[in-house]
Amino acid sequence: QVQLVESGGGVAQSGGSLRLSCQASRAIFGLNVVGWYRQGTGQQREMVALLGDGREKNYAESVKGRFTLMGDGTKKMVLLLMDNLKPEDTGVYYCKGTVAGRDLWGQGTMVTVSS
Repeated sequence: QVQLVESGGGVAQSGGSLRLSCQASRAIFGLNVVGWYRQGTGQQREMVALLGDGREKNYAESVKGRFTLMGDGTKKMVLLLMDNLKPEDTGVYYCKGTVAGRDLWGQGTMVTVSS
């Protein structure tokens, strides 16, 4: 069974930077790692950055101009470069993929931004 393995995250000060990485544990036909969601304490999970069907990049308004989503062309990994971090970026970040019409999720990685 394929898994999405996340790394990165941690603690940063406001205005700082962090990088998140997500890679599929193995290659399988039809797998597409598409991007990141996040969930703050007591909040619903929300989209942060996603690759569209044409590999176009879609960002939440709150992160536009600060976060950059990158894929490596294999559809098995994505990077999220987070700059100018704000305390409201704090939360658990989840990598998302799809395979055979089914959603796959990583285990989540914590990002904490202190003011």
